[in-house]
Amino acid sequence: MKNINRRDFMKNASIASAVAVSASTAEAKVVKDLFVHHVYFWLKNPNSEADKAKLLEGLNKLAKVPTIRMVHIGTPASTNRSVIERGYAFSWLCFFDNLEEEEIYQKHPIHLKFVEDYSHLWEKVIVYDAVGPKR
Repeated sequence: MKNINRRDFMKNASIASAVAVSASTAEAKVVKDLFVHHVYFWLKNPNSEADKAKLLEGLNKLAKVPTIRMVHIGTPASTNRSVIERGYAFSWLCFFDNLEEEEIYQKHPIHLKFVEDYSHLWEKVIVYDAVGPKR
């Protein structure tokens, strides 16, 4: 086996990663049954760091529902265009394999406990649910 130095190894690894990413991007796979659940939370006290920390605590607990395939907890980005809504405190984006898995999530004890324990923090919630288009 040929010995290579760290610099050459990193260079080769970077090239391999770039090739792998461009190959996977070119062959993007469409998931037909994927169910997307996106929730935006507006806090009653939007300037309260304690309330933000508390809601984040709850969202991290909520992420443990087993039917969630992937989750992202976000806050408004610093982008600034006329079409961007930045008044919310947190966004909760999660993906499920299908509608049935999302329905299990809605009734799961962790989700019900989240609503019970943290709903006093928010004044408004907007939910966007989406599925892939019929083909």
